[in-house]
This record gives sequence, C-alpha cells and structure tokens, in this order.
Amino acid sequence: MNHLFVDNLTVIDFAYLDATRGLVGESWIADVVLGGELDDQGMVFDFSNVKRTIKRIIDERVDHRLVIPRGYEGLSWDQDTPDIFTWALTDGSHIVHRSPDEAIVWLCAERVDKAEVAALLERELMAVLPANVTSVAINLREDAIEGAYYHYVHGLKKHLGNCQRIAHGHRSPIRVDRNGKRDEELEHSWAKLWQDIYVGSEEDVVRRHVEEDGVAYITFEYEANQGEFALTLPEKRVYMMNTDTTVEFIAAHIADQLKADFPSDTILVKAYEGVGKGAIASR
Repeated sequence: MNHLFVDNLTVIDFAYLDATRGLVGESWIADVVLGGELDDQGMVFDFSNVKRTIKRIIDERVDHRLVIPRGYEGLSWDQDTPDIFTWALTDGSHIVHRSPDEAIVWLCAERVDKAEVAALLERELMAVLPANVTSVAINLREDAIEGAYYHYVHGLKKHLGNCQRIAHGHRSPIRVDRNGKRDEELEHSWAKLWQDIYVGSEEDVVRRHVEEDGVAYITFEYEANQGEFALTLPEKRVYMMNTDTTVEFIAAHIADQLKADFPSDTILVKAYEGVGKGAIASR
C-alpha cells in the first residue's frame, strides 16, 4: 500500500466537557496519513485537494465547537428542550448549556480523548474520499510548550465567524517580560489562575444566583448571527472581564493588571490564542 502524509495540517481550537475539570479549552494539531492505491496521476490523493477537502472537514466538524461525550452518566436534558443540557460535575455542581446544533459535537464515548475524536474524523473523511483511498489515520497532538500555559474557554458574540459560539476554547502559552526580562514566576501565576477557566464578559451576564447547596452560579446569554446561546457555570470556574474576551483584550487586561501591581516597571505580555497566534500588549 502507498501512503501520503501531511503533518501540521490544521489546528482545532475547541472546548469539551470533563467530569472533574468542567469546561476545558483545548488546541490540538492534526497530522494525517492516507493509504491506498495510486490513481491515474500516480498519487494517493492530490496535495492540492488536501486543504480543500480534508482540512475543511476537520475544521468544520470539531473546530470552534463544544465536544460532549454522550455516554457520560452525569449528562441530562429535557426531551421538550433538547437544545439545553445539564452536565453534572464530580464536586456536586453543574454546567448548563444551550446553543444551535452547529456549535456542538456529540461523541459516542464516556469521556473526550484524542483517540475518540480522531476516530470520528476518520469516519467522516472515509465517507468523502475517492475509492482508491482505503485508509485514513489522524494523529491529534498538543503543541510542545516550554513554560507556562492555561486552558481557557470563551465566546465572542460580535464575531461574524465561529468564534461567536459561547463555548469554544484554546490551550495557550503566555509570556511576560518585566523590564525587558522574562518573568517566569508571573507567567506561572497567571497560568495557575486561568487553569481550566471560562473567561466571561460582564455585558453578557444575565443572572447571578446561589442555589440551595450554597454554590454560586453565573449565567451568560446572547444572540449572535448563528442563533441564541446560553451558558451557566459555577462562579469559581469563571474569570470576569469588563470587555469582550478577544485575545487582544485578554493581553491588554493581563498587562493592565501587572502594571497595576508593578507601576514603575515596563510590562510586555504575549498572550497566545491556541498555537502560533495571539496578541501583544505593552504597558
């Protein structure tokens, strides 16, 4: 059998639900290997079609979506409102989510892992590739990060693309320079603060309440051009900002906070949004 490989084909930035961690932002790099017979051009698959077909399907299926393992026993919903579901966490709290169907992916598994997501994508691809392609193998992996990073989830209601979805996320490094020198201690303090965090905007908050068990919750709602979105989370799993939560605003917010802590110092923050992209703010 002949094989064609494409490394670093795309990065999928998405979110998923975990029993303990809650709402988790993630960024996975996708490598693809196709196996099969050579076609009339002497190819397994034309490289010019790789991005047009394979990358497009991977991006459309998972990128900027919320992946939900349907087999998790703590998942529940009302048949009368199937677009709303509740996710019970191991600490006794819960998450409630509502969105259009295109913003989520149902995974036939008890938990989200790379093998299950890769298998879903492989099935999707095999259904559309030409007959001479007899196998598809997708390798999903994290970017190798030297230093501090955090997993965060957000939604950008003003965005005209898929970033408007209320629960998509990223695995992101952060770099902080203080007076022209890297400060790894500050990097790690922000990474700890934003470990598995939802970064929310105050203008999207519609309700704050405390339930009978004493857990405080925040509910976000907004309408974007893809539809209506809502998300309720335990307050301790949320970091609030007074602006939108674009990476530009995130970098500026962190730089402002550090400048307030060290007013006489020069601060530079390089905040990533997933792999190889982000924003820089200096104060």
